[in-house]
Amino acid sequence: MDSEKHVQRNPHQDFRKVQDSRPDWSEQKKWAFTKTRNPDWKLGDGPNDGGECLTKEHVEIDPYAEGRPATFNYKLLISAVIPRPIGFVSTRSKDAQKFFGTGDKRLKLRSIGKSTNLAPFSYFGLINHDPPIFTIGYAGGFDHAKDSLTNLSETGECCLNIVSEHFIEAANATSINAPYGISEWALTGLHPAPCKDVKASRVKEAVFSIEGKLMSTQEFESRATPGKKTGVLAIIEGVRFWAREDAINNDRNLIDPAILRPVSRLGGITYG
Repeated sequence: MDSEKHVQRNPHQDFRKVQDSRPDWSEQKKWAFTKTRNPDWKLGDGPNDGGECLTKEHVEIDPYAEGRPATFNYKLLISAVIPRPIGFVSTRSKDAQKFFGTGDKRLKLRSIGKSTNLAPFSYFGLINHDPPIFTIGYAGGFDHAKDSLTNLSETGECCLNIVSEHFIEAANATSINAPYGISEWALTGLHPAPCKDVKASRVKEAVFSIEGKLMSTQEFESRATPGKKTGVLAIIEGVRFWAREDAINNDRNLIDPAILRPVSRLGGITYG
């Protein structure tokens, strides 16, 4: 079977035209709980599709097969390992305090642009609760580190924000390569709010944010192209949480999903 005829990462040549053909966003759809597909399932019953999935065969894929580009593995994995949370990471450069102290308004605006960073990451996850530990995966190595990784490495601090429906467009806009000296905060219209234990700002629009301290990093080298650095893993400890007052319960141990309305990363250009 030619998979390209059935599944494509981005088959839309004119995405604006495709988007215009879709139904409008529905404000009437609310968060709701449903039964499982088979509420009467019992131990030993197996799949809930009547065994249809067992009639299908599998194909074996060698990630390092001759002639297979590394990008194929990227496309495959982000379309299969879903849904994934989005890490909306804010950082501040080591010299930010010096820049923010200037009295020249024009210089100050340029300094904010190169001293702060706000970016989304689809390689992001929670792996422990005591202590609270999170991971962020950066594309490329330290030799070509972008502002977010540079800031995190130099200061050891960041703020992790959960993306919700009410600012999805603004969060998506931070994925662009902003011109030098231009702040992602200004491009998005999002509002920075102060943290307590880290100098980086949290996103005020976020229902839930986590102040983070860098524990360690690990750089990865390509298997296909030895010597090429392809990624950096950052392990971060959450040291303080911020929850919107109308979303947190009295015990401060549950976030209301109907208010959080989180956005998840799916494959290609799709989100949930």
